Amino acid sequence: MSTIVIPHNKPTLGIEEEQAALRVIRSGWVAQGDEVEAFENEFCEFIGLPVGYAVAVASGTSALFMALWALQAQGKRVAFPVYTCSSLRHAVAMIGAIEQLVDVSPGTPNIDLQALSQTRADIAIVPHMFGLPLCVSNLKNIEIIEDCAQALGASVNGTFVGLQGKLGIFSFYATKLITSGGQGGMVVSKDKALIDAIKDYRQFDCRQDKNKRFNFQMTDLQAAIGRAQLRKLPIFLSRRVEIFKRYIQAGLKLLDITSESNIQLSPVRYRAILKTNASSNRNIIELLASMNIKVIVPIEHWELLEEYNLFPNALKLSQESISLPIYPLLTDKQLEYVVSKINFLS
Repeated sequence: MSTIVIPHNKPTLGIEEEQAALRVIRSGWVAQGDEVEAFENEFCEFIGLPVGYAVAVASGTSALFMALWALQAQGKRVAFPVYTCSSLRHAVAMIGAIEQLVDVSPGTPNIDLQALSQTRADIAIVPHMFGLPLCVSNLKNIEIIEDCAQALGASVNGTFVGLQGKLGIFSFYATKLITSGGQGGMVVSKDKALIDAIKDYRQFDCRQDKNKRFNFQMTDLQAAIGRAQLRKLPIFLSRRVEIFKRYIQAGLKLLDITSESNIQLSPVRYRAILKTNASSNRNIIELLASMNIKVIVPIEHWELLEEYNLFPNALKLSQESISLPIYPLLTDKQLEYVVSKINFLS
């Protein structure tokens, strides 16, 4: 077993994706077209929206920008957590909004809703970090964009994430829950006017008016792969649950949802976050690397979006967590190897 090499993450692609891509290549049309529309419609059906209430775009960051654009965010105050992907900051800067950073709740990777309510922000981007959903339906006097990049298939009180706020965005990057060939994104909303406006903005070419638009289009090649992946999503999520449960059975202390009264939270297992302590974090990573197991700090302290000492909960989480391998292509043999080595270290 000494030669085993286990990556932290990898996309799960197979013959179905290969055939989908080949079908589009042979069709002679690879730009945005019928495949993109079909992907949008199938995504609506999956998430529980009427057909026509989703827009496929080039990336998750593009989706964030388009959601902000639809809410006319330029010059407005936009709040989002300091413990998250830098894409949020980039999208807010691109739209010309004023960022307001917020700490996470103690012991969780999700934004502190009480702190958020005190920001007086006009708009909030709320990520469901690591696949752990957060109930935001009770937030008042603020427009919510749900960042579901890591949480496709998670739900709150039986409703999929992405449908609690004004808009929801999803990412299909290579190592997300599904991929559309390396990059891709989706915007959803129950407000058809917002979706229609985003579709109009995306359709930049051959327009008779002089309105400003931009090319955030997904290609048919990407969409065909995304469609194949979406059909496999239930199997992908089930395998992730199996891996997560095996880690728990092995006695590993993993970050999980915090129960709330009268709220049913159903996570997806995008990440398996091992709780550690600051003194051992780096040592564990290096020792596992020597055993050919790749683990990472999901968000390093230097990746926090502001002076980290101002956000103690985010800082603590960045210093006391390690992300373990959890993806559908991880074999049982590899999983048992990871479990045995982590237990050996403890």
